[in-house]
Amino acid sequence: MLASRATAARNVQRITRSFATVADSAGVKVAAVDFGQPTSSVTLLVKAGSRFEPKTGVAHALKNFAFKSTAKRSALGTVRESELYGGVLSSTLSREHLALTAEFLRGDEELFVDLLTTFATSAKFTRHEYLEYVTPIVEGETAAAASNPAVRAVELAHALAFRSGLGASLFAPAHTSVTHEDVKAFASSVFGKGNIAVLGTGIDQARLAALVEKSSLASLGTSTTSTSPSTYFGGETRLDAHAGAQTVFIGFGSTGSPAELAALAAYLSVEPALKWSQSSSALAAAIPEGASVKPVFLPYSDATLVGLLVQGQTPAAVKAAGTAAVKAIKSAGSIKDSDLKKAGRDGILSVLGSKVLAGADASLESSLSSLDKLAVGDFTKTAEGLLKNKPTYVAVGDIAALPFADELGL
Repeated sequence: MLASRATAARNVQRITRSFATVADSAGVKVAAVDFGQPTSSVTLLVKAGSRFEPKTGVAHALKNFAFKSTAKRSALGTVRESELYGGVLSSTLSREHLALTAEFLRGDEELFVDLLTTFATSAKFTRHEYLEYVTPIVEGETAAAASNPAVRAVELAHALAFRSGLGASLFAPAHTSVTHEDVKAFASSVFGKGNIAVLGTGIDQARLAALVEKSSLASLGTSTTSTSPSTYFGGETRLDAHAGAQTVFIGFGSTGSPAELAALAAYLSVEPALKWSQSSSALAAAIPEGASVKPVFLPYSDATLVGLLVQGQTPAAVKAAGTAAVKAIKSAGSIKDSDLKKAGRDGILSVLGSKVLAGADASLESSLSSLDKLAVGDFTKTAEGLLKNKPTYVAVGDIAALPFADELGL
């Protein structure tokens, strides 16, 4: 098992150090990594998350407007052309970023870079597509989120932790007033050179930069989005729900995204090092049957939410698992140096996402270096500092029986 962990650590190091230095191409940040694999992917990462939206739900609508009609292709033409080349298109939304991704066979990068960049520069945002295609998907995703206790808990946790800005929901309201004109205006404000990064895998950095250079992104303006700095508040709330698992979220927030928090989330993980094996975590042994505890680590540009999502079949199982989870968080300050190094390595990939759009002027190897240099003293200080803050506690399910925060030792 130790040999397997060492191998995994070396693989993470190899992957991290294979990332090219972030470069500017046509005013857009570009970074790529290439392992010689037969498939490639390109992602347009746009600062168009829900924290930047002027109207609740407009970012969610923009995500689902992706790959519809542009000045160059119809929505049907986009789908058929990408499928003809064996490509897969997807769009995802976070509180800070909209990610438009194309996955395809190696060698077809010119077509898919053009497809992605064309949407960013000449999407039509037609009314009929919004009503016939976008609105039903938005409504369906909102309904699905409302029926998922884990999603509801994390959404409520953000609202408690940060209130506005990062507290904005990823999902439009059930009866949204967003129109296609609202989406068009929002897209116009966020699709600017200062807001976009292009990330590639399975593609040479120079090749990707050259494609971006000659793409339609060169015609974009240089506008950037901004918002008020995040402030952490914390709090406790309870939501009655009659479907799904009994759920509790136990978390803490912090301004910034120090490497210690990535290591903390990895340290709290109960996932085994090898599939089908048993976890060596002390927390894993304390979780009763029928319950689960999963770490949550959500780093943003100016704040971080970290904690544990506890779910179980019964409120009693959640209470037992939650009590063990709180003990694990409180004991993090006494971590051993060997455990800290492992946690730092496991948490490296969580730190990389924000580096590129921030325009890091050095190799992403610096991220690995920062985790290599983690000291027990700094980690302890960070963990103890979190515990001094007001926790963010959310209970979703049978609120008459689910525990309150102080009943778990918070």
